[in-house]
Amino acid sequence: MSDIKIYDAIVIGGGVTGSSAGMYAARFNLDVVVYAEQPGGLITTTNLVENYPGIKSITGPDMGMVFMEHAMESGAKFEYDRVSSIEKTELNGKQVFKLLVGTAEKEVFAWTVVLATGTKHKYLGAPGEKEYSAKGVTYCALCDAAFFKEKIVVVVGGGDSAAIDANILAQHVKKVYVLVRKGEMRAEPVNIKRIQANPKVEILYNTEVAEIQGDGEKVTQLLLKDGKTLAVDGVFVAIGWTPMSELAKQVGADLDERGEVIITREAETNVPGFYAAGDVTNAKFKQAIIGAAEGVYASVAAYNYIQGNVR
Repeated sequence: MSDIKIYDAIVIGGGVTGSSAGMYAARFNLDVVVYAEQPGGLITTTNLVENYPGIKSITGPDMGMVFMEHAMESGAKFEYDRVSSIEKTELNGKQVFKLLVGTAEKEVFAWTVVLATGTKHKYLGAPGEKEYSAKGVTYCALCDAAFFKEKIVVVVGGGDSAAIDANILAQHVKKVYVLVRKGEMRAEPVNIKRIQANPKVEILYNTEVAEIQGDGEKVTQLLLKDGKTLAVDGVFVAIGWTPMSELAKQVGADLDERGEVIITREAETNVPGFYAAGDVTNAKFKQAIIGAAEGVYASVAAYNYIQGNVR
């Protein structure tokens, strides 16, 4: 068993949070590998990032790549593969984490793990959503806006993601309806002002989707819960995110009622050696700068754990 390779730290997630964790771990001279199933992370599906201090404006894809490049130049290794499971075990009388990676489920071992898997989009759950997925129903305005040039579309959601998506879509389409379930939007004021000032955008408050309808090949209209219909060519769902915390659950980390990993201010979980950072956690403010900071905290905690329990 002594010839088994054991990394000092494994970071799961290749976004801003994971790259920050990998960069700092490498600067601490830890042997660290970052598993990045989505290189650059969810930020790469964002059009513009304009609220990261010190960087006035940068595209999401560029930001994701800049963080990855910094981590790699610092010495972190990146593997573009998926971690399918994780468990605690013992080697040579000490606790380690065993991960299964890729379709071949290769066994990889580490003294510490940083979970930075972020979130995935929530589904609307309306009839017709699955049937017309990729036939007019989509979850990424930046990815798919160009396919709806001069079309009529709706964005379903009342938060910041919905407002940003509406602004992106207005650059391509003829008309954007924003369907807000409540009587007001919860987006940043600057983003609300932008869509309110855009003649292509119309916000419909207290409006919910009952069914997404089409001709079998593409979306043609929405049936609303008040019985009215709305003729549209595309439906962009932006109603929030679900934390990708299954791996944390597997090792016994505590989750809150939303499925987010509960962490301390230092990114520690209740499982020694297992840390979490970014949008997968119960941090109240989901922003790139928060994730980057938590990724740093996680690497500091991993370094201290290794010094006290391994070295």
